[in-house]
Amino acid sequence: MSVVKRFLNDTAIYGLSTIVSRLLNFILTPLFIRKFDTTIYGIFTNLYSWAALINAFLAFGMETTYFRYLQKVDAKDKPKVFNHTFLITIFTSGVLLVTLLVFLDPIADWFGLQGIQSVSDYRVYILCVGLTLAVDALAVVPFAKLRSQNRPIRYAALKTVNILLFVGFNLLFLVIVPWFFTHFPEYQSSFAWFRPNWLGYVFLSNLVASFITLLLLIPEMRSFTLQIDKVLMQKMFNYSFPVFVANVSFIVNEHLDKILMPSLLPEGIGERDLGIYGAIAKIAVFLSIFVQAFRLGAEPFFFSYAKNGNARVVYAMIMEYFVIAMMLVMVGLSMNIEWLKYFIKGADAVESQKYWSGLNYIPIILFNYVLLGIYMNLSIWYKLTDQTKYGLYISGIGAVITIVLCCLFIPSMSYVGAILVTSIAYLVMVGLSYFWGQRYYAIPYKVSKIATHMLLGSSIIAFNYIVFDRNFWSGNLLMLGYIGFITFQEWKFLRRILTARRK
Repeated sequence: MSVVKRFLNDTAIYGLSTIVSRLLNFILTPLFIRKFDTTIYGIFTNLYSWAALINAFLAFGMETTYFRYLQKVDAKDKPKVFNHTFLITIFTSGVLLVTLLVFLDPIADWFGLQGIQSVSDYRVYILCVGLTLAVDALAVVPFAKLRSQNRPIRYAALKTVNILLFVGFNLLFLVIVPWFFTHFPEYQSSFAWFRPNWLGYVFLSNLVASFITLLLLIPEMRSFTLQIDKVLMQKMFNYSFPVFVANVSFIVNEHLDKILMPSLLPEGIGERDLGIYGAIAKIAVFLSIFVQAFRLGAEPFFFSYAKNGNARVVYAMIMEYFVIAMMLVMVGLSMNIEWLKYFIKGADAVESQKYWSGLNYIPIILFNYVLLGIYMNLSIWYKLTDQTKYGLYISGIGAVITIVLCCLFIPSMSYVGAILVTSIAYLVMVGLSYFWGQRYYAIPYKVSKIATHMLLGSSIIAFNYIVFDRNFWSGNLLMLGYIGFITFQEWKFLRRILTARRK
């Protein structure tokens, strides 16, 4: 039980900062949706999807490699692990900056082909996003260092500062300054550069927040020295390269649909539907937070606990209760869509109906996050056995499925097709990871119990949506029944947890 307590404490500490940060970010969603119509919000979603893809290149799998090699090398070589991983992110960030400066105009011209925003606007957007990506890449290893040193307070503080700056500057540009000009129009001529409701302020706010956060990480970077151990560097590179390719493939699975939609649908419709897709996905942010909190706490724990004799049993238990918790969140969000939808209310009734047209598909997006969480949990086997090539195979197969099915489904089904593509790709990846994992690092997962919870939770959601038309009261009654079932089934485990906490 002490193992469970330790894992829960680690996850709670890092998860709290993630929850606070993501919730603060979430409060911007209603603001963005009221300020930007569906087409402009589609541009926002598209550029951040590109950013997620590029970010995988910049990080180069260094976070996972850092945690793995801290457990593999002697104590005297631990500083070298930081030096080598940080050096690689310096290199990748430098390559991005050079590429950005050389090819900024052609990239902006390509994005501006649709004519929805001017090329000069795209030039500013891309420059801000590119610089932000380079700065964020430099922060990856210092943040991993804080996690490895078990310094959750500083980690949480810096993450919170970052999001507070992002939120604050967005409020300044999109709310405070326009309010000031409305009440004091005589000063408006002094700020001729200001453009009301300009999307560029979102990207600029992100850049400022990331740059200040990197400056605050200087104490973690001071230990960096340019001393290269060629043998260790080669070993780390051999480990990280498949992780890097797998991460890129995985980001393709997660974001390629949003990148391709403007190209696969008629002009203007792609951006509009992408805006709807991006908005309804924001409601799923609560489950996304849960998955992210799990990853932050689980990855260092899995690596550090691997040498214990009961490690595999503990990993199986974590998977079991992680899935139950995810399904609870999924059911809770799905049953409360009728009031959560007001977080994505448009500037008027017409815009609101556009955004709300996708509400019925939110449970599928949530289910995709459940599959993502399961895959992240399963993937520990190839990281612990140093067979990261299998991560490459699994994500690569998922990426091929995503590319082919996006081209088939999106032109006829728009964002609904994109959501289904993600479901199919994740299901295949979960199946492959489980199959290969049981061959090379067998973990006694309770597959039937996990499948029962997933099927039961999904069934009561479908029942409420189809029979009761997403009714709030019937949905929450069904949810209470589901909670009662879980409490009855897991009462012994819950009682042990409560007893251990009292002691």
